[in-house]
Amino acid sequence: MDSFFRLVLLAALVVPLSPAASPPPNVIVVLVDDLGWADLGCQGSDFYRTPNIDRLAATGMRFTDGYASCAVCSPTRAALMTGRAPARLGITDWIRAEFQLNSRQWPNIRSKFGFHRPADESRSLLTPVNEQRLPHDEITVAELLKPLGFASAFIGKWHLGGRGHLPVDQGFDENYGGWDYGQPPSYFDPYVEEPRLPMGIPTLEPRREGEYLTDREADEAVAFIERNSGHPFLLYLSHYAVHTPIQAKADLISDYEARRDGEGQDDPVYAAMVHSVDDAMGRILEALGRTGLTDRTMIVFTGDNGGLDRNGRPTENAPLRSGKGFAYEGGLRTPWIVRWPGVTQPGSVSGHPVASIDLLPTIAAAVGTRPPADRAIDGVDLGPVLRGGELPERTLHWHFPHYRRGPGHDPYSVVRRGDWKLIRFYDPPRIELYNLAADLGEQNDLAGANGSKAAELESALDEALRSVGARMPVPAE
Repeated sequence: MDSFFRLVLLAALVVPLSPAASPPPNVIVVLVDDLGWADLGCQGSDFYRTPNIDRLAATGMRFTDGYASCAVCSPTRAALMTGRAPARLGITDWIRAEFQLNSRQWPNIRSKFGFHRPADESRSLLTPVNEQRLPHDEITVAELLKPLGFASAFIGKWHLGGRGHLPVDQGFDENYGGWDYGQPPSYFDPYVEEPRLPMGIPTLEPRREGEYLTDREADEAVAFIERNSGHPFLLYLSHYAVHTPIQAKADLISDYEARRDGEGQDDPVYAAMVHSVDDAMGRILEALGRTGLTDRTMIVFTGDNGGLDRNGRPTENAPLRSGKGFAYEGGLRTPWIVRWPGVTQPGSVSGHPVASIDLLPTIAAAVGTRPPADRAIDGVDLGPVLRGGELPERTLHWHFPHYRRGPGHDPYSVVRRGDWKLIRFYDPPRIELYNLAADLGEQNDLAGANGSKAAELESALDEALRSVGARMPVPAE
């Protein structure tokens, strides 16, 4: 669509609320890739040192039951950008980069019906084909804020499409590092991986050989804040860290090697990666203070899925079960912190379940506008909770209609209502039911003992999937 007519359309769809009594807050979103729920000091870790993120939590609100909208990255990123459920968008798995298309894009034969046909005969279902980019007709948070005069920058990992579908094609004014990659070729300038990716990161110009990528992202974030201190801005810092490859700065690795105890969280390289993410947060907080913007800036800090916790894992998600990619809490639950000076009570903690889909409507209300009026928005404005109030109980759901690890683990759908969570596995068909208040580690399956609750949640899951038009796996016959 021509950019001028796109702006006209956006202006028509974005309806401001009543004029605000004060200028709208700046908005900073910090998303960390593959960060585990327990990977911060404020989340209970005694190995990782995160004083700056802990300070953010101590001056804002921390959510104990914060979720990603998928257990893998691209669907969560799409939900965060649009306020819409991944299943509604048709982005329910991670999006392959251009260089991966020949070898990995179609692991099975793509049928004319838009399904993957299983190459492994032990897999009994055809699974839906995943969309390969965020469509242009979806309205992102950057496009929502643009008519209000917000400058915007995207820094780091995009993973929602390649050429023609990058951050600058979806409303952001500036892009530093956003590409179709799911991980960086290397964390060290010039960010290349020979011979597969000799071009490095095409949207991030190398500048100092050996410079660490997370430090570079922080530099770009601070520079953007300083350039735009005189008017409202949206900064989306989407760290490539702490995704593989597990690489970090040598001095930090040595420091953590001296502290490891061989139990639980004890990988010194991964710990050093978390440390650099925390250093980046410290630099952002310092820049806001130096420019006088601390009290005028909302910060949201979260992750795109659970931590990578399996054989050879770099982290440990306990007390949660399992990790990235899986239907259990270790795959879905992430750190969630919101600091909005004058709104959030310092040091407050909320047990309300929240998810990536809530970000766009929350930001919209905070800056005095509404989400796009011409489409369903699946998230809710968290403003009442941020102000110390309540939200009505609601149903959250997740949908992963793909194979990743074989029968028994996926495909799956999940629903949570109140303290209850139900997982539906499709191959072989079965359900599991857990009471998270009594069993956070999901060790006691109550599906057999509480058939009425299981039936209630299965019905709620069916309705949720219907409401978003979820694409379902079907028998491979």
